[in-house]
Amino acid sequence: MQPIPEGSTAGLATVGQAAPASAGTPGNRAGLRLRWALPAAVAGGVALACAFPPVGIWPLAALGPALLVIALYRQRLRGSFVIGLVFGLAFFVPLLSWLVNVAWYAWAALAIAEAVIFGLLAVGQRLLLGLPGWPLAVGGWWVAAEAMRSRWPYAFPWGRLAMSQAGAPTAGWAAVGGPPLLSFLVAVTGAMLAWLVLYAMNGRRRLALGALATAATAGVALAGALLPVDGAGSAQRTVPVAAVQGDVPHARSLPDLLRASTVTDNHAAATRALAAEVASGARPAPDMVIWPENSTDLDPREYPAIYATIARAVAAINRPVLVGALLENPLRNTGQLWLPRRGPVAIYVKRQLVPFGEYIPFRSLLARITPLVNLQPVNFTPGHRAVVFRQGAIRLGDVICYEVGFDGLVRSEVTAGANLLAVQSNDATFEVDGQSGESTQQVAMARIDAITSDRAIVYASTTGESAIIAPDGAVLARTGLWQRAVLDARVPLRSGLTLADRLADWPEGVLTALTILALAWAIARAVAGTRRRGTPGTT
Repeated sequence: MQPIPEGSTAGLATVGQAAPASAGTPGNRAGLRLRWALPAAVAGGVALACAFPPVGIWPLAALGPALLVIALYRQRLRGSFVIGLVFGLAFFVPLLSWLVNVAWYAWAALAIAEAVIFGLLAVGQRLLLGLPGWPLAVGGWWVAAEAMRSRWPYAFPWGRLAMSQAGAPTAGWAAVGGPPLLSFLVAVTGAMLAWLVLYAMNGRRRLALGALATAATAGVALAGALLPVDGAGSAQRTVPVAAVQGDVPHARSLPDLLRASTVTDNHAAATRALAAEVASGARPAPDMVIWPENSTDLDPREYPAIYATIARAVAAINRPVLVGALLENPLRNTGQLWLPRRGPVAIYVKRQLVPFGEYIPFRSLLARITPLVNLQPVNFTPGHRAVVFRQGAIRLGDVICYEVGFDGLVRSEVTAGANLLAVQSNDATFEVDGQSGESTQQVAMARIDAITSDRAIVYASTTGESAIIAPDGAVLARTGLWQRAVLDARVPLRSGLTLADRLADWPEGVLTALTILALAWAIARAVAGTRRRGTPGTT
C-alpha cells in the first residue's frame, strides 16, 4: 500500500496546485485540483450528515471519510485547511440544523466553530496520507479528532461516526472497544474505499487486489453483526418498565414552551391514566416509571402545589417514579426518585452541563448581542458522581439528555452497579419548527450506549421521540413527536461488564496516541523531504 509521496506535503506552491506526477506510478498521480476537490469535500460532508438521523443511511458514514481523503489527496497544506473547512460546513450545518429553533446565530456559530476546528485538524490528516499504510492512520485520525471535539473547547460529542451506526451490522463492535473502535472501523473502511479509487486503477490485477483488500476491510466492520455481544441467557431476570411522555404546549416560541406547571400536570395526568390501565388489566404494572428531564421546572420543595401533583401521580401508579426536576439553591438539573407515601428520596445531579444552555460562557459579552441569555440567568451547578437508584431487583443508573453522548458518564453508571439505564431528555426546545433531528440523534446515541454496556435503556422525552431500547440496541417501543404517550415493555436486567466497559478509555487513548506518533513521523518525513529538495545535487 503506497503512501502519497512525502514531497507533496510541502506548502511551497500555489494552494491546490498538484505536484508533478511520475508517469506510470499510481502513488505519484496528481490529486484533484482545488476547484474539483472542494465539490468532493461538499459531497463528503453532506453524505456524512445523511448517515445520521433523521435521514439515517448508515453506509454513508464510510463514504464521507472516503471523499474527504480523495479531496485531500496531494493538496498543499493551506488547501487542506480549506477543504477540511468546506467538508466541516457541509457536515455540521445540516447535522445541527435543529439549533435554528434556539436562534439562527446559535446554529451558525456552532456549525462554523466546529467546521473551523475540523479544517485545522484536516491538515493533520493530509500529512498522514504521506505514510505507508495510511488508511489505518486515517482511522486513528477520526478517533483522535472525535476525542478532541468531545472535550475541547466546549465538549461537543455530536457527529461521531459511531453514533451513525445504530441498527447497522457494524454496531456490535461498540461492545468490544466502545464507540471509538466503531468509529475507527468505519473510518478505515472509508479510507480503503478511497485507496481503491486512488491507487488500484492501474491495471486489472492491481484493481482486483485493491477491491479484495477493501472488501475484506468492510467485511471486518460488518462482522460486528456476528459478535456474541449480548449477554442474554435462559435464566435472565426481566422486569416491566414504563416511560411517560407527557408532552408540552406546542408553541412557536421558547417563552410559550416554558409553562412549568402545565408540563408537570401533563405528566401527572399521563401517569394517572397509566395507573387506570394497570388497574383494569390493560397494561402490566411497571416496576419503575421514568419521567423525562424538565417534567417539573419548579422545585417541588418550594412549590407545594407541584409537590402535591407529583405525589398524587406517584400514589396512583404505586410504583417508584424517576422525575426530571430542577432544584433550587443551588440550581441543579436532576433525576429525582419518588416513592409512594414517601416523596423524593434520592437524586442524581447532571454532571455534563450544556455550554451556552445550562451555563453561559462569556455571559456579559453575549448579553450585549442577544436577550436569550436571560432565559438562563443563573448557571447550573453540576453534579460530580454516578448515582444508582436501588429498588427491588432494579439498579437504575441515570444520565440526563446531553450526557448520553459521553461514553465515560454512561460507563460510570454501569461500573457503579446499574443493571438498567435511563436517559431523561427534554427535546421541545429543538422541535419547535417540527424538526426531529436532535431527538432522533440522541436516541441513536442511546442505542449505541445500550450495545456498548449491554444494558436496556429507557429513554424518556417530554415531547418525543421516547423509546425503550433492548441491550442489543433494538428499539422495543417508541413514540412520535408532540404527543402524550406511555411506553411499556419488559426489559432484562444485566449485571456483567462488556469488554468495552472493562477497557474503558483505553481504545480511544491508544488509538489517539498512535495517531499523534504517526503525525509526528509524517511531519518529520515532510521536513526531511523539503530539505532534500532544497539541497543542491539531491533529487
